[in-house]
Amino acid sequence: MSELEALAPRVIARCREVGVRLVLAEACTGGLITAALTDVPGASAVVERGYVPYSNESKGEQLGVPLALLQAHGSVSAEAVVAMAAGALERSRADWAVAETGIAGPGGGTEAKPVGLVFVAVHRRGGEAVVERYVFPGDRRQVRQAAAARALALLLERVSVES
Repeated sequence: MSELEALAPRVIARCREVGVRLVLAEACTGGLITAALTDVPGASAVVERGYVPYSNESKGEQLGVPLALLQAHGSVSAEAVVAMAAGALERSRADWAVAETGIAGPGGGTEAKPVGLVFVAVHRRGGEAVVERYVFPGDRRQVRQAAAARALALLLERVSVES
């Protein structure tokens, strides 16, 4: 069992326990987080909706992320992931948002933003977003799996602390 598969039932159970609904905004994971959560029986009580805004245009259209912000900081940045999380909350009935954006590879990396760079945000409605930056090793699949697992682990930590 992968770390992602192990975390998903724990997240669903904890969120159900405290009455939390989730919205997800996944860029480089392409829906892996939502898929892992919805594989768990009872997920419909927790998962409110999910977005997969892969392109810059879709980040603006689906989540209201300003193009100027993306041009200034890039789509793989702390600023972008916070805007994605905030936009997901604004467009949903969820209590918490999980957002991620990154460079899964094998191409697309630079010296400043290498392959494996991922930003994860967890944002509670009415609260401040918590953002973490990672550079995950491995191939495209490993980076995406690691990003999805870390996003769920961070969510579980925050929901446990703040609920």
